[in-house]
Amino acid sequence: MTASRAYVASPHIDTTVPHSARVWDYWLGGKDNYEVDRVLGDAYRDVFPGIVDIARAQRLFLCRAVRFLAGEMGVRQFLDIGTGLPALDNTHEVAQQIAPDARVVYVDNDPLVLAHGRALLTSTLEGATDFIEADVCAPGDIVEQAAVTLLDLRRPVAVLMLGILGHIGDGEAHRIVRQAMAPLVPGSYLAVCDGVITSAARAQAHDAYNKSGAAPYILRTSDQIGGFLDGLEFVDPGEHGPGMVAPHLWRPELPSIRPVIDVEARAGVGRKVR
Repeated sequence: MTASRAYVASPHIDTTVPHSARVWDYWLGGKDNYEVDRVLGDAYRDVFPGIVDIARAQRLFLCRAVRFLAGEMGVRQFLDIGTGLPALDNTHEVAQQIAPDARVVYVDNDPLVLAHGRALLTSTLEGATDFIEADVCAPGDIVEQAAVTLLDLRRPVAVLMLGILGHIGDGEAHRIVRQAMAPLVPGSYLAVCDGVITSAARAQAHDAYNKSGAAPYILRTSDQIGGFLDGLEFVDPGEHGPGMVAPHLWRPELPSIRPVIDVEARAGVGRKVR
């Protein structure tokens, strides 16, 4: 089990420039953000209020996907790449509620994420968690490190890439996905979720965001995001499928009692079959 570590502020944390993980944390209602992040977050939300729905829908998708994988599919190993700041219902918490022996490796290279993650992401006695400082652009190294520290690559692994591939160009993003999945055995899974653009308000807000100094983020089409699962077997998303769906529509646990709204993001899960 990874021991809890005391939080130590990093001298590399820049509080003068907005940061995507901290802005996302603000939209989720978290406290690990600074004034510069809140100003940008408010400016985005003022133009496109739906961004808060996207942030929350993606978080709930993570919970449902992990419960599905740990429960129905029996997966006991998770690799969460680009994990972001700890929030309610982190990957290991969700997985270990279903399977106390689940093992979870988190990956990020942002100093604030690392500081908080190493302090807060602890495990059950039966399972284990670890946190790797690494660049998403080196997925082979990530998988190798995860295998050294915690994961058994002879058994299936569920890889989570939620909100991270939008920070990477098309060709590079596909390479990252391929190299992350290549060492994993059949029966492993990949879950993805990223933003799409379907409204002028989203386009306007996002253009301002990308000019703010925060790490740029690429909005793609549903088909483009689904392309990251090419070569994998699509997991049925439920009544709103097939294919990629808005994150709140992926295997919803309760039937909708209101008209279904469009959340401008798309989510999907694929299974490696060979």
